[in-house]
Amino acid sequence: MSTDAPADPAPQPADRCANPRAGQGESALPTADAAYWEAAAASFDDEPDHGLRDPVVRSAWAARLRSWLPSAPAAVLDLGCGTGSLALLAAEQGHRVTGVDRSPGMIERARDKLAGRDAAFLVGDAAEPPVGERRFDVVLVRHVLWALPDPAAALRRWAGLLTPGGRLVLVEGRWGEADPIGIPAGELTALIRPLAARTYVEHLAHDSALWGGEVADERYVLIAELPRRHTEVVDVHLVLRRGEEVLLARRSGTGYADGLLHAPSGHAEDGEDVREAMIREAAEEIGLRLSPDDLRVALVMQHCAPPPARPRIGWFFEAAYGAGGEPWNREPDKCAELVWHRLDALPDDMVAYCRAGLDGLRAGHRFLLHWHRPGDPVAHDPSAPSRAVALDGAGPGG
Repeated sequence: MSTDAPADPAPQPADRCANPRAGQGESALPTADAAYWEAAAASFDDEPDHGLRDPVVRSAWAARLRSWLPSAPAAVLDLGCGTGSLALLAAEQGHRVTGVDRSPGMIERARDKLAGRDAAFLVGDAAEPPVGERRFDVVLVRHVLWALPDPAAALRRWAGLLTPGGRLVLVEGRWGEADPIGIPAGELTALIRPLAARTYVEHLAHDSALWGGEVADERYVLIAELPRRHTEVVDVHLVLRRGEEVLLARRSGTGYADGLLHAPSGHAEDGEDVREAMIREAAEEIGLRLSPDDLRVALVMQHCAPPPARPRIGWFFEAAYGAGGEPWNREPDKCAELVWHRLDALPDDMVAYCRAGLDGLRAGHRFLLHWHRPGDPVAHDPSAPSRAVALDGAGPGG
């Protein structure tokens, strides 16, 4: 792992850098000379935790990496990758790896080491990886951050390279006694806190198998999971009209709002548009064989059940009675009965947001919000404050 400084603080040639692992109080300054890394590339893998040639050391790193990375295949960016030893372990575990190192010599060896695998290697600065607009599931960095001139800026840049919900896996430490170098776990945790949804520190100094021998320094991995981008389930609702009446289904055995009436409904599956989802759900729940021409968008509502439920986007489609056949209860394990009710005289024993949607539709609205507050019931309560907000005019008051 090479960058502007010795990326893995291991013994270096005496004329290049003092040995921060020795614990004798030597001072080691970051080495900015790119030529140094070219000279070091040939012997870089001689260190047990660089080359991972010892089967015990290799197995120890493989096990740790497996626990730090998400399920394969994930896109992993290995910054300061050195000769690609960790990249190789990740690739062997089924991940797609991109490695970046400032040393062409290191990169050449990494390419040789991972020849024929799903991996690519680039010469570049770990602090500003030359990956363009690409995004990754994991940014993996070992013994690099401590040596960068602006660790906070590097962390922001690396976080920006992650997909929503991605993670930083940062192997760092603090080495030496009288004049230690590195970055303590507490300091790194504070730096990463503004960027992360969750952080976890795993201390590594006690595991001598990782280092090829006993060590007395602070060594750890910090795993930081970034927030996931906001996503919402898309659900679809059928407003089947028979004159002034609409068809409602009484929920049963579902674990949510059982006993309450609701329009026949479901949610869109991956790859479906909302109209396709409505056609499928109508067939599955009430046996109708609708065509796209049978459906008309009546209302779109963003709604959220009482906390801790997540928001959803609901599409209400109208269809006329007779389209697609006669409705019947195809899911008696989830629906106790099908009943018709006048749209202007809906019952109170309904799911609150569905009742609000139908009331809003009757009032001529097309776009609504219905957002429960803590303590609100799932069922419609005519005596409670309305949570419906029209986005195309005055609220429906439902």
